[in-house]
Amino acid sequence: MLWLRRALKTVVFLVCLVPALRLAAGAAGLGGMSLGADPVAALLHGCGRWGLNFLMFTLCVTPLKDLSGSLWPLRFRRMLGLFAFFYLVLHLAVYILLDQSGRLGAVWQDIVKRPYITIGMLALLLMVPLAATSTARAMRRMGRRWTALHRLIYVIAILGVWHFWWQVKRDIREPVLYAAGLAVLLGYRMLKRRRQTARVSAARPAARDPTAATIVPSLASRCTDP
Repeated sequence: MLWLRRALKTVVFLVCLVPALRLAAGAAGLGGMSLGADPVAALLHGCGRWGLNFLMFTLCVTPLKDLSGSLWPLRFRRMLGLFAFFYLVLHLAVYILLDQSGRLGAVWQDIVKRPYITIGMLALLLMVPLAATSTARAMRRMGRRWTALHRLIYVIAILGVWHFWWQVKRDIREPVLYAAGLAVLLGYRMLKRRRQTARVSAARPAARDPTAATIVPSLASRCTDP
């Protein structure tokens, strides 16, 4: 039902906003909330972490669709991807405006001298065309090029985890968890693609030779029957 679908999307949208609202409330000291002794660092890392979380959530959509046998998770993939972009833009804004006090020269020096910042900036730049072409109209207009372009999400996720890993100085347990989760998600996609390729390769002889469609299953049944 259309009204239920819209209501569910509204709920998911509001849930996705909760981390940003909590960070804003902590920065303003509302409701007794606080970001601790270094609120700028808390904002910076909080926005970056949630941007990475939403990247991972976006990559979880396809496995969830396959496991559930339903297309409903696909309805939220665009929203999750845009929220990843939203939080990463906030991450950049906090870095430039608060952490570096708007000094673009200092920002440029960091990009040049600190590899983890270079990688993070590259990941965010690669997300710009994905966000700009996230509409249904862009998908129809670009056709197959849209799919090829949006495969950049895999590169972006790798760069995001890499950026996080290099940024952490001592305790790497959290970035290791992100890296492990990403490895599972990418490994799933590679395995799925190999299986699809194998099915296509197996279907080609049957398509060329009509008798193969009946002979192959018959032979297979003889080999597997007890």
